[in-house]
Amino acid sequence: MATKAQAFQRACRIHSCTGGQLPHKANLYPDVRSTRSLSTSSPSSHTSPPSALSPSTAQKLAILQPTHFRRSASTSSSSPSGPTRRAITVTSDDGRYNWSELSTGEKAARGTQQTFNFLLVSGGAVLTVTVFYLLYTELFAADSSTIQFNAAVSRVKASAECRALLGPSRQIKAYGEPTSNKWARARPLAYSNEVDRFGTTHFRMHFNVEGPQGMGVVNVHMTRPRGADALEYEVLSLNVKGQETVYLENKPAERGVKGKASKMFGIQWR
Repeated sequence: MATKAQAFQRACRIHSCTGGQLPHKANLYPDVRSTRSLSTSSPSSHTSPPSALSPSTAQKLAILQPTHFRRSASTSSSSPSGPTRRAITVTSDDGRYNWSELSTGEKAARGTQQTFNFLLVSGGAVLTVTVFYLLYTELFAADSSTIQFNAAVSRVKASAECRALLGPSRQIKAYGEPTSNKWARARPLAYSNEVDRFGTTHFRMHFNVEGPQGMGVVNVHMTRPRGADALEYEVLSLNVKGQETVYLENKPAERGVKGKASKMFGIQWR
């Protein structure tokens, strides 16, 4: 029944196109075998006009072809033979095309991308050098505050007079300026570097020490003459409230004693 209905519909279309002239009867009622062959054949075999029709009738039947068949045919005929190259932009340029193959806008996009990459790499290099310089000056240089702080703390812990005022060396804590931060290592150190008119570098620092028996402040003054490599102690002292100042280094006082001893009877002995 379905085959006969399809044949009837087809006959109606041909009748409307031919103006009432029907083709041969075999074309109107194809047998089951021919219908199956038509269903399994390509779309072009379905839409080809019967051989008994005139050219004008065949042209009219071509108009009745399904729309998607005509679109696919037109698309395949209008498609270019080779692959198209996508436009080069600042974000999509991967360098696969040569400079001579680019248009003016694409050359500007590549130039902008390469300029940005150069600035990014240069900024990263400058930042890396700055970080390494700060690490060296703060941790590894001979006159860094961290190295001088650790050296002064070791001197205080090694002094018997300081241990008598503070307590055992293992229980002595040293830290920078008091802050709201509970971590002692996070407290900043108060220090300064200055050069006088003779070219001598003066390094000054003070920090807090605390033990089970008391707490105090350590004062450090170091100098480095012009042309010298290392800092030398001028003053290293511990001040504990209510106690006399303990001097571990006191070169000004030593120079004063030597000056007095070398001057006798108003004559400066050298």
